[in-house]
Amino acid sequence: MTKSELHQMIADSTGNESNICQIYAIKNGSVVFNDCWRGYKTTDAVNVMSVTKSVMALLIGIAIDRGYIRSVNQKVIDLFPDYSVKRGEKTIYKVTLRHLLTMTAPYKYRSEPWTKVCTSDDWTKAALDLLGGRNGITGEFKYATLGIQILSGVIQNASGMKCIDFANQYLFAPLGISEHTVHGASDKDDQFDFLMNKAPRKNEWYSDPKDTVTAGWGLCISAEDMAKIGVLILNGGEYDNNRIISTNWIDEMTAPRISLGERFGNMHYGYLWYRPFQDRETIAAIGDGGNVIYVNPENKISVGVTGTFKPRVFDRVAFIEKNILPLLT
Repeated sequence: MTKSELHQMIADSTGNESNICQIYAIKNGSVVFNDCWRGYKTTDAVNVMSVTKSVMALLIGIAIDRGYIRSVNQKVIDLFPDYSVKRGEKTIYKVTLRHLLTMTAPYKYRSEPWTKVCTSDDWTKAALDLLGGRNGITGEFKYATLGIQILSGVIQNASGMKCIDFANQYLFAPLGISEHTVHGASDKDDQFDFLMNKAPRKNEWYSDPKDTVTAGWGLCISAEDMAKIGVLILNGGEYDNNRIISTNWIDEMTAPRISLGERFGNMHYGYLWYRPFQDRETIAAIGDGGNVIYVNPENKISVGVTGTFKPRVFDRVAFIEKNILPLLT
């Protein structure tokens, strides 16, 4: 398949590729693929959903490198000295940042209480109220978008900076990613529009009423921006000869730690990053709608793919390997 044939296939798709907005690929430091669909331009931003989580893992690493956080073994509650733990709750005192980063933190619910958290005045505090429980720390993998919200509060309390300011200064600017602003509204109708609207977005990040960014979703960036983040991973924390994050953190963050089983395609999980294959070094950040940062160390390739909201798109890594990788190698 040629690049023009791929473009037409995506343009005509009525299946899983029908929501793709942008594809951007970098190989050995050079742009080797850049294409857009459905009225999008290269510079337009998209809500990349749970790819936001993987960006948060990078921010935690930067905070550790800079001494704001001691290590992933630091207790979460230590970073919230003003938080009042509910009477009788003991487990929360044992939860570490590592538990949050590996999705093994315990919570007091069966299914995530979106309405309770997203109608509150302080989403980070509401997420903390869910942390812990009678079962203690079991080490069980429990995918928790709301729980990851705690990491925004961790960054802010540890650094003394708003999480978005921390991201702009220490990650986005060094990568040449445009400065981001908080979205600014968070009522029910706005949340629905932010999720479902298929128009290009600004360089923004969804936020709660206290202007604290959402850590589990809501970052709006382009496929080009995602490919740059992938290059940062490929280069062990460097970008354009500038050290942004330590190689030690990149290695620790992307190391396979948990086998996710059939529900998650038998992938492995690191610190909010996926390892899609057991026998290869491929790394990925994956969000709903098929938003993906695909990192292929073997071929020195980084690919960013953006897509508007579309449920049950689980095959984007396979799509990249089947249709994009052959064009680049």
